[in-house]
Amino acid sequence: MSDMAKHQCGTENCKKSATLQCPVCLKMGIQGSYFCSQDCFKGSWKDHKIFHLLAKGKESNAYNPWPYYTFSGKLRPFEQTPRRLVPESIPRPDYADHKKGRSESEEALRGNNIIKILDDEEIEGMRVACRLGREVLDEAARVCDVGVTTDEIDRVVHEACIEKECYPSPMNYYQFPKSCCTSVNEVICHGIPDLRPLEDGDLCNVDVTVYHRGFHGDLNETFFVGNVKEQHKKLVQVTHEALMKAIAIVKPGERYREIGNVIQKHVHSHGYSVVKSYCGHGIHRLFHTAPNVPHYAKNSAVGVMKPGHCFTIEPMISEGTWRDVSWPDDWTAVTADGLFSAQFEHTLLVTENGCDILTKRRNETGNPHFMDHM
Repeated sequence: MSDMAKHQCGTENCKKSATLQCPVCLKMGIQGSYFCSQDCFKGSWKDHKIFHLLAKGKESNAYNPWPYYTFSGKLRPFEQTPRRLVPESIPRPDYADHKKGRSESEEALRGNNIIKILDDEEIEGMRVACRLGREVLDEAARVCDVGVTTDEIDRVVHEACIEKECYPSPMNYYQFPKSCCTSVNEVICHGIPDLRPLEDGDLCNVDVTVYHRGFHGDLNETFFVGNVKEQHKKLVQVTHEALMKAIAIVKPGERYREIGNVIQKHVHSHGYSVVKSYCGHGIHRLFHTAPNVPHYAKNSAVGVMKPGHCFTIEPMISEGTWRDVSWPDDWTAVTADGLFSAQFEHTLLVTENGCDILTKRRNETGNPHFMDHM
């Protein structure tokens, strides 16, 4: 495959193929910086040179937004780029333009445990949204590599959403600033994309949700970046196995609380722990709603599965403790001991005989993307 087919122009909202590289980036060893023309390069210089400043800052640890915070692990935040724009022509959820990002439609049902049964039209809407979400995550998977920033992954996700006439569901959801979540190493979930280049040996989870014509499609995968240690490969493998074992019991009449029993049994047999603070959830016209789907054993989840129920399973599995702490940005959840964590997620529809994995890859062979590089 030629370079022309591999890279897109780094100028905001320019989707042209690109082969020109920034000479300063090449000199500094910054990868993934391409432009389609000298005009695009010059027009983007004011924003682009931030990458050079941050690369220099990395060497001296110059960027430190929380000087009095004690981090649990080695990962540090980097500067973020401005929020990306979504064309007004694309339908958006109720929180998209809310000053505080509140979803009033979700809040109206908070505490209500009634699980919505989708009709045929709603099921079709979910199938389309989830298929588009899968296509967007596959785009992110193609660029997740050593030297690529999580902000670049966010750009690819954002532009793929716009191209497919989707609103990126995370954006402004209770003021989340980006179009996807990128959770690296000890980050359990809700990592905010920034200008930190991915490093050899990292794990990077990319969590994508798209909103298309009234419905949300939600999924995530954890990817290997470069040469990953065998202990971390095993963590990712076991996490994916736990998700698939949980999916295997989804059928009418099954209790939602059983999902956690299946996941924890498998995970504990390998010496890992299940994060308890974050759960799977119902999803359809609302981003998060009933049922609540814990991933740990002996939970008190309410409800029995019925045809037409739609929800996610998204186990977060850690090498060490199950306990989590949050960074001062109020979003980034990390392991309390700084050890690595992994996650996988699918959106599921309960059918008469079992379930459909709405977010599975087309022509899925059983191996997620992380297996492609083993």
